[in-house]
Amino acid sequence: MSWSARQYVAFENERTRPARDLLAALPPGDVHSAIDIGCGPGNSTELLVERFPHATLRGLDSSSDMIEAARKRLPQVRFDVSDIDQWSETGPFDVIFANAVLQWLPDHASLLPALVDKLAPGGSLAVQMPDTLNQPSHRLMREVAATGPWAKKLAGAAAQRTEVASASDYYAVLRPHCSRVDVWLTTYHHPLAAGPSGVVEWFKGSGLRPFLEPLNEKEHDAFLQEYLAGVEQAYPALEDGSVLLPFPRLFIVATR
Repeated sequence: MSWSARQYVAFENERTRPARDLLAALPPGDVHSAIDIGCGPGNSTELLVERFPHATLRGLDSSSDMIEAARKRLPQVRFDVSDIDQWSETGPFDVIFANAVLQWLPDHASLLPALVDKLAPGGSLAVQMPDTLNQPSHRLMREVAATGPWAKKLAGAAAQRTEVASASDYYAVLRPHCSRVDVWLTTYHHPLAAGPSGVVEWFKGSGLRPFLEPLNEKEHDAFLQEYLAGVEQAYPALEDGSVLLPFPRLFIVATR
Protein backbone atom coordinates (compact mmCIF):
# COMPACT_ATOMS: atom_id res chain seq x y z
CA MET A 1 0.00 0.00 0.00
CA SER A 2 1.67 3.19 -1.18
CA TRP A 3 1.60 6.58 0.51
CA SER A 4 1.78 10.05 -1.05
CA ALA A 5 3.68 12.62 0.98
CA ARG A 6 2.16 15.39 -1.15
CA GLN A 7 -1.41 14.29 -0.43
CA TYR A 8 -0.67 13.75 3.27
CA VAL A 9 0.80 17.21 3.88
CA ALA A 10 -2.17 18.96 2.24
CA PHE A 11 -3.53 19.11 5.81
CA GLU A 12 -0.19 19.26 7.61
CA ASN A 13 -1.18 21.73 10.32
CA GLU A 14 -4.21 19.64 11.30
CA ARG A 15 -2.27 16.36 11.20
CA THR A 16 0.63 17.79 13.22
CA ARG A 17 -1.49 19.20 16.04
CA PRO A 18 -2.09 15.78 17.71
CA ALA A 19 1.65 15.08 17.49
CA ARG A 20 2.30 18.32 19.38
CA ASP A 21 -0.23 17.32 22.05
CA LEU A 22 1.33 13.87 22.35
CA LEU A 23 4.82 15.30 22.68
CA ALA A 24 3.67 17.76 25.35
CA ALA A 25 2.45 14.84 27.48
CA LEU A 26 5.86 13.16 27.72
CA PRO A 27 7.23 13.22 31.28
CA PRO A 28 10.20 15.51 31.97
CA GLY A 29 13.68 14.04 31.94
CA ASP A 30 16.84 13.74 29.90
CA VAL A 31 16.39 12.26 26.44
CA HIS A 32 19.52 11.01 24.72
CA SER A 33 17.96 8.86 22.00
CA ALA A 34 14.56 9.04 20.32
CA ILE A 35 13.01 7.43 17.26
CA ASP A 36 9.92 8.40 15.30
CA ILE A 37 8.35 5.21 13.93
CA GLY A 38 5.95 5.80 11.06
CA CYS A 39 7.51 9.23 10.72
CA GLY A 40 5.74 10.12 7.46
CA PRO A 41 7.16 13.22 5.76
CA GLY A 42 9.01 14.25 8.93
CA ASN A 43 6.49 16.70 10.37
CA SER A 44 6.37 14.82 13.68
CA THR A 45 10.14 14.23 13.67
CA GLU A 46 10.64 17.97 13.35
CA LEU A 47 8.81 18.41 16.66
CA LEU A 48 11.18 15.91 18.30
CA VAL A 49 14.18 17.82 16.95
CA GLU A 50 12.84 21.04 18.46
CA ARG A 51 12.05 19.41 21.81
CA PHE A 52 15.25 17.34 22.11
CA PRO A 53 17.92 19.30 20.19
CA HIS A 54 20.83 17.40 21.75
CA ALA A 55 19.42 13.88 21.41
CA THR A 56 20.29 11.33 18.75
CA LEU A 57 17.14 11.28 16.63
CA ARG A 58 16.01 8.92 13.89
CA GLY A 59 12.92 8.22 11.85
CA LEU A 60 11.57 5.22 10.00
CA ASP A 61 8.63 4.64 7.70
CA SER A 62 7.54 1.92 5.30
CA SER A 63 6.98 4.42 2.47
CA SER A 64 9.97 5.46 0.36
CA ASP A 65 8.01 8.53 -0.79
CA MET A 66 7.51 9.63 2.82
CA ILE A 67 11.16 9.00 3.69
CA GLU A 68 12.33 11.00 0.67
CA ALA A 69 10.21 13.94 1.84
CA ALA A 70 11.48 13.57 5.42
CA ARG A 71 15.12 13.58 4.29
CA LYS A 72 14.59 16.79 2.34
CA ARG A 73 12.91 18.36 5.33
CA LEU A 74 15.48 17.31 7.93
CA PRO A 75 18.74 16.43 6.17
CA GLN A 76 20.58 16.24 9.50
CA VAL A 77 18.40 13.34 10.72
CA ARG A 78 18.84 9.69 9.74
CA PHE A 79 15.70 8.26 8.12
CA ASP A 80 15.28 4.61 7.09
CA VAL A 81 12.68 2.75 5.05
CA SER A 82 11.41 -0.05 7.28
CA ASP A 83 8.20 -1.82 8.27
CA ILE A 84 7.50 -1.48 11.97
CA ASP A 85 6.44 -5.11 12.28
CA GLN A 86 9.87 -6.14 10.92
CA TRP A 87 11.85 -3.64 12.97
CA SER A 88 14.24 -5.79 14.98
CA GLU A 89 16.37 -3.15 16.70
CA THR A 90 16.52 -3.61 20.47
CA GLY A 91 17.40 -0.05 21.49
CA PRO A 92 17.35 1.08 24.19
CA PHE A 93 15.54 4.33 23.35
CA ASP A 94 14.48 7.08 25.73
CA VAL A 95 11.51 7.92 23.51
CA ILE A 96 9.67 5.86 20.90
CA PHE A 97 7.22 8.15 19.13
CA ALA A 98 4.40 6.57 17.11
CA ASN A 99 2.04 9.21 15.77
CA ALA A 100 -0.93 7.98 13.67
CA VAL A 101 0.71 4.74 12.56
CA LEU A 102 -0.04 1.76 14.83
CA GLN A 103 -3.66 1.60 13.64
CA TRP A 104 -2.24 0.04 10.47
CA LEU A 105 -0.70 -2.84 12.44
CA PRO A 106 -2.45 -5.85 14.02
CA ASP A 107 -2.20 -7.49 17.43
CA HIS A 108 -1.68 -4.45 19.66
CA ALA A 109 -1.69 -6.71 22.72
CA SER A 110 1.68 -8.07 21.59
CA LEU A 111 2.99 -5.08 19.66
CA LEU A 112 2.81 -2.48 22.43
CA PRO A 113 4.68 -4.51 25.10
CA ALA A 114 7.29 -5.38 22.45
CA LEU A 115 7.84 -1.67 21.83
CA VAL A 116 8.11 -1.01 25.57
CA ASP A 117 10.86 -3.64 25.72
CA LYS A 118 12.93 -1.40 23.43
CA LEU A 119 12.83 1.46 25.95
CA ALA A 120 15.56 2.40 28.39
CA PRO A 121 14.52 2.42 32.06
CA GLY A 122 12.38 5.52 32.51
CA GLY A 123 11.88 5.82 28.76
CA SER A 124 8.46 6.44 27.23
CA LEU A 125 6.42 5.04 24.38
CA ALA A 126 4.19 7.79 22.97
CA VAL A 127 1.32 6.64 20.76
CA GLN A 128 -1.50 8.44 18.97
CA MET A 129 -4.05 6.59 16.83
CA PRO A 130 -7.10 7.85 14.95
CA ASP A 131 -10.22 6.23 16.43
CA THR A 132 -12.37 6.78 13.35
CA LEU A 133 -13.57 3.39 12.11
CA ASN A 134 -17.07 3.99 13.48
CA GLN A 135 -17.26 7.56 12.23
CA PRO A 136 -19.55 8.32 9.23
CA SER A 137 -16.46 8.94 7.07
CA HIS A 138 -15.25 5.36 7.47
CA ARG A 139 -18.64 3.66 7.52
CA LEU A 140 -19.26 5.29 4.14
CA MET A 141 -15.98 3.90 2.78
CA ARG A 142 -17.05 0.38 3.68
CA GLU A 143 -20.60 0.85 2.38
CA VAL A 144 -19.48 2.22 -0.98
CA ALA A 145 -16.91 -0.57 -1.27
CA ALA A 146 -19.45 -3.31 -0.52
CA THR A 147 -22.28 -2.09 -2.76
CA GLY A 148 -20.46 -1.01 -5.92
CA PRO A 149 -19.30 -3.00 -8.95
CA TRP A 150 -15.83 -3.12 -7.34
CA ALA A 151 -17.04 -5.13 -4.31
CA LYS A 152 -14.90 -8.20 -5.09
CA LYS A 153 -11.79 -6.10 -5.66
CA LEU A 154 -12.26 -4.34 -2.34
CA ALA A 155 -13.33 -7.31 -0.22
CA GLY A 156 -10.21 -7.09 1.95
CA ALA A 157 -9.67 -3.33 1.93
CA ALA A 158 -11.25 -2.62 5.32
CA ALA A 159 -9.14 -5.34 6.98
CA GLN A 160 -5.95 -3.32 6.41
CA ARG A 161 -6.89 -1.10 9.33
CA THR A 162 -6.96 -2.32 12.95
CA GLU A 163 -9.84 -1.20 15.15
CA VAL A 164 -8.62 0.85 18.10
CA ALA A 165 -9.47 -0.79 21.42
CA SER A 166 -10.79 0.95 24.53
CA ALA A 167 -8.61 3.02 26.84
CA SER A 168 -9.03 0.43 29.60
CA ASP A 169 -7.91 -2.36 27.26
CA TYR A 170 -4.68 -0.55 26.42
CA TYR A 171 -4.11 0.33 30.05
CA ALA A 172 -4.48 -3.34 31.02
CA VAL A 173 -2.05 -4.44 28.31
CA LEU A 174 0.64 -1.92 29.22
CA ARG A 175 0.42 -1.52 33.00
CA PRO A 176 2.27 -4.79 33.86
CA HIS A 177 5.24 -3.59 31.78
CA CYS A 178 5.33 0.06 32.82
CA SER A 179 5.75 2.27 35.86
CA ARG A 180 3.15 4.70 34.52
CA VAL A 181 0.50 4.57 31.79
CA ASP A 182 -1.51 7.60 30.70
CA VAL A 183 -4.37 7.04 28.22
CA TRP A 184 -6.85 9.60 26.95
CA LEU A 185 -9.19 10.33 24.05
CA THR A 186 -9.48 13.70 22.31
CA THR A 187 -11.93 14.63 19.56
CA TYR A 188 -10.61 17.38 17.32
CA HIS A 189 -12.99 19.39 15.17
CA HIS A 190 -11.18 20.46 12.02
CA PRO A 191 -12.72 23.27 9.95
CA LEU A 192 -12.38 22.42 6.25
CA ALA A 193 -12.99 25.44 4.03
CA ALA A 194 -13.62 23.28 0.95
CA GLY A 195 -16.70 21.72 2.55
CA PRO A 196 -17.60 18.05 1.91
CA SER A 197 -15.03 17.82 -0.89
CA GLY A 198 -12.43 18.78 1.72
CA VAL A 199 -13.43 15.73 3.76
CA VAL A 200 -12.78 13.55 0.70
CA GLU A 201 -9.39 15.20 0.11
CA TRP A 202 -8.46 14.66 3.76
CA PHE A 203 -9.11 10.93 3.65
CA LYS A 204 -7.52 10.46 0.22
CA GLY A 205 -4.26 10.95 2.13
CA SER A 206 -5.05 8.26 4.73
CA GLY A 207 -8.17 6.11 5.22
CA LEU A 208 -9.32 5.95 1.59
CA ARG A 209 -6.04 4.60 0.25
CA PRO A 210 -6.77 0.87 0.71
CA PHE A 211 -10.08 1.37 -1.12
CA LEU A 212 -8.69 3.41 -4.02
CA GLU A 213 -5.42 1.67 -4.83
CA PRO A 214 -6.92 -1.55 -6.27
CA LEU A 215 -9.19 0.39 -8.65
CA ASN A 216 -8.55 1.45 -12.24
CA GLU A 217 -8.94 5.12 -13.17
CA LYS A 218 -12.62 4.86 -14.11
CA GLU A 219 -13.51 2.92 -10.96
CA HIS A 220 -11.41 5.30 -8.86
CA ASP A 221 -13.36 8.32 -10.07
CA ALA A 222 -16.72 6.57 -9.71
CA PHE A 223 -15.90 5.44 -6.17
CA LEU A 224 -14.98 8.98 -5.14
CA GLN A 225 -18.16 10.35 -6.71
CA GLU A 226 -20.32 7.95 -4.70
CA TYR A 227 -18.30 8.57 -1.56
CA LEU A 228 -18.65 12.34 -1.95
CA ALA A 229 -22.43 12.00 -2.30
CA GLY A 230 -22.51 10.17 1.03
CA VAL A 231 -20.17 12.66 2.68
CA GLU A 232 -22.42 15.54 1.61
CA GLN A 233 -25.26 13.93 3.55
CA ALA A 234 -23.18 12.95 6.60
CA TYR A 235 -21.26 16.24 6.83
CA PRO A 236 -23.55 19.00 5.57
CA ALA A 237 -21.84 22.28 4.80
CA LEU A 238 -22.23 25.21 7.18
CA GLU A 239 -23.55 28.58 6.03
CA ASP A 240 -20.12 29.66 4.82
CA GLY A 241 -19.66 26.43 2.84
CA SER A 242 -17.16 24.88 5.23
CA VAL A 243 -17.44 21.63 7.18
CA LEU A 244 -16.40 20.95 10.77
CA LEU A 245 -14.88 17.46 10.69
CA PRO A 246 -14.99 15.60 14.04
CA PHE A 247 -11.88 13.46 14.43
CA PRO A 248 -11.41 11.34 17.60
CA ARG A 249 -7.89 10.20 18.48
CA LEU A 250 -6.62 7.91 21.24
CA PHE A 251 -3.38 8.84 23.03
CA ILE A 252 -1.06 6.70 25.14
CA VAL A 253 2.11 7.62 27.01
CA ALA A 254 3.59 4.52 28.63
CA THR A 255 6.74 4.93 30.74
CA ARG A 256 8.92 1.95 31.52
